[in-house]
Amino acid sequence: MTRQLFWRLLSSLPILLGVLFAGFLLLQVIPTDPATIIAGPTGTAAEIDAIRRQLGLDAPILVQFWLYILRVAQGDLGRSIINNAPVIDELASALGPTVELMVASLSWAVPLGILFGTLAATRRGKAFDRAVMALSVAGVSVPAFWVGLLLLQFAAYRWQLFPLQGRGGPLWTLQGLHHVALPALMLGVIFIGPVARMTRTAVVEVLGADFIRTARAKGASEFQVVTRHALRTALIPVVTLIGLQIGSLLGGAVIAETIFSWPGVGRLAVGAIVSSDFPMAQGAILVIACGFIVVNLIVDTLYGLLDPRIRSALR
Repeated sequence: MTRQLFWRLLSSLPILLGVLFAGFLLLQVIPTDPATIIAGPTGTAAEIDAIRRQLGLDAPILVQFWLYILRVAQGDLGRSIINNAPVIDELASALGPTVELMVASLSWAVPLGILFGTLAATRRGKAFDRAVMALSVAGVSVPAFWVGLLLLQFAAYRWQLFPLQGRGGPLWTLQGLHHVALPALMLGVIFIGPVARMTRTAVVEVLGADFIRTARAKGASEFQVVTRHALRTALIPVVTLIGLQIGSLLGGAVIAETIFSWPGVGRLAVGAIVSSDFPMAQGAILVIACGFIVVNLIVDTLYGLLDPRIRSALR
């Protein structure tokens, strides 16, 4: 299984290069010259040309991208155009808050989504089932930024239950939990609906399988049938959905970090694009792309843990 994961990681490198190249091309389309920004409003044409040669911006795009990949391979992501700080240091300081926000969102949305979906499957057609499905559709349909603005307006501004913005400290501190509550709630609301729907569908399908009838015939209680037999098998498509939805969660994290002034990678990327800080924007794209790859590897690992058949096939 370890060997299979290694080959999965190796096969992800072309995808990572493709994402970096696409982001590199998109940044080239922005009608802003980094050399002009560095030179400032008083920079002469000669100074701007000298800066362009120094940065390698006078070379063809493919050559620029190749030189960038060589620098990345050496751990050099360049320096920020705005504050002249190493990009890797800025991203390292912003990565922790983003991971904290993702963990805080998933830690309550995934268990509740699985719980609601399982209960809805065991009460199919009843009022609880219809309520869960209605709330799931509502959670998927409501725009994430609208939820964030409502939380900011009422829970933070009017009722003053939570801080308006910023990060109060590490996630394991009381102040840190107080500050992360609203952005984590915003992301969890858009995440819990799809998880609940997929869990309900998967559990309903598994409950009709032959091995479930066998477990019931052997005298297992309904609680044991659902938790020990049905839920473990049903979690395989749920894990797949969670892996896919984390990609959407990263997009939502950009919105949440912007609305709540959370000092994460998403907010850093937005600021870099707005200010035409190309090295910082490229570094943020690299971090987000690596996040997708890591999530896919985790999903592949969970497949083997949940289903022995998949684990034996990966050997």
